[in-house]
Amino acid sequence: MKAFKILCFLLLGSSFLSSAFAQELIINHLNVITMLDDQVLEDHSIYVKDGVIMEIAPMEKISVAGVRSLDGRGMYVFPGLAEFHAHLPNPEQFGAVFQEEVLWMYLANGVLRIRSMLGHESHLDLKKRVDSGEISGPRMFISGPSLNGTSVENPDAGRKMVRDQKAAGYDHLKLHPGLDDPKFLAIADEAKKVGIYYGGHVSLDVGLVTSVKNGYRSVEHIDGFLEAMLPDGSVIDPTVSGPFNMNLVGQVDQSKLAGLIQLCLDNKTWIAPTLTLFERYFGYQPAYELRQQPEMFYLPGQLTTQWFNTKSKLEADGVLAEAKVKPYLEFRQKLFLDLHKAGVPMIMSSDSPQVFNVPGFSIHREIESMSQAGMSNYEILKTGSVNCADYFEESGEWGVLKPGAAAEFVLVQKNPLEDLETMQKPQAIMIQGKFIQRDELQLQLNLIRQKYLRQ
Repeated sequence: MKAFKILCFLLLGSSFLSSAFAQELIINHLNVITMLDDQVLEDHSIYVKDGVIMEIAPMEKISVAGVRSLDGRGMYVFPGLAEFHAHLPNPEQFGAVFQEEVLWMYLANGVLRIRSMLGHESHLDLKKRVDSGEISGPRMFISGPSLNGTSVENPDAGRKMVRDQKAAGYDHLKLHPGLDDPKFLAIADEAKKVGIYYGGHVSLDVGLVTSVKNGYRSVEHIDGFLEAMLPDGSVIDPTVSGPFNMNLVGQVDQSKLAGLIQLCLDNKTWIAPTLTLFERYFGYQPAYELRQQPEMFYLPGQLTTQWFNTKSKLEADGVLAEAKVKPYLEFRQKLFLDLHKAGVPMIMSSDSPQVFNVPGFSIHREIESMSQAGMSNYEILKTGSVNCADYFEESGEWGVLKPGAAAEFVLVQKNPLEDLETMQKPQAIMIQGKFIQRDELQLQLNLIRQKYLRQ
């Protein structure tokens, strides 16, 4: 605790120091989790210059004169987390300021990278403003507007949407349900031609097998697996099958999973599980309980009311009765772990902001869900760091702590390889060449909460 007080003292007035330290600093006496393996480098220093890690070594082995230094004795440092199924809000929903507030919510929870999965033209500008240092926020990968059965009129229209989104500067394509084979295959073919990743929901008429075989980079929500594991010849009636066909879980043929796993491995398909989304949105915990959780008070009241009304209607209709939902959630949890154990790569994702999933905060609920499913702490951290960099073929550039990698990291009080909850309260973060202490992160959260304070 004494060392932490020293760190806080050195960082007092972080707005000034963030600028002063933007180019070069050394943080000494850290326990470093590089994520190159599951070991901890005890009592090491990190030397940062121009937003890049220059050296990680014991303090006496780093000889750089005239560089400001901080004492981080007792702190653990790791590369920070990524939320790879985010939804940046659009300015017409709750205003442009809310977009920036969401970015602070991510940072205050140690989320330093996001993949936003429902694009809007304002997101491209937001990304540029973050990259330039004009505003603070996590680094972003941005998908374009949804490609679905309604937005894609025909195969040629789908091809044009792919070309247009690539030309606009989007990093990824997001596919939603309703596509048929001709539309989907045209989109997949054009995406390969122009060189842009694509993935998302699995359209019922297309199916998981066709999606994966034709280059789906990521399957969001572990979608399509349940349907692909139904007995041959099964006919799905959406009027009775429930959200994501959860009412059909009792018909699943587990013997089909091995073939689907091999299909994903052969085609290098990634899984964005969003466990917490299903546990909260489609789970049987009552909406009135979720509405009162502390993180809800960082959002516009209108938004939480929308979420409450959405889930309450499902509850009133009997859709979310525990007897219906519990077997489905257990199926998803087991499916998640089976895929992971078989080597299908996972990317940390919670789907935020989405019904009762608050940006930044929800990633810690996702971490808890992954842990409860049986994933080890180290593997959980990999899904939010190393794996996410690998996803965009940027291995070693970020998501790890080593010389030459981006200087993006989070300081916490305990070892997250032993205590996952410590990541819920970052003591400081390094992002965009700025070192931001806990006081400033909490100040930004307090300002947001005060703005939306309500009875």
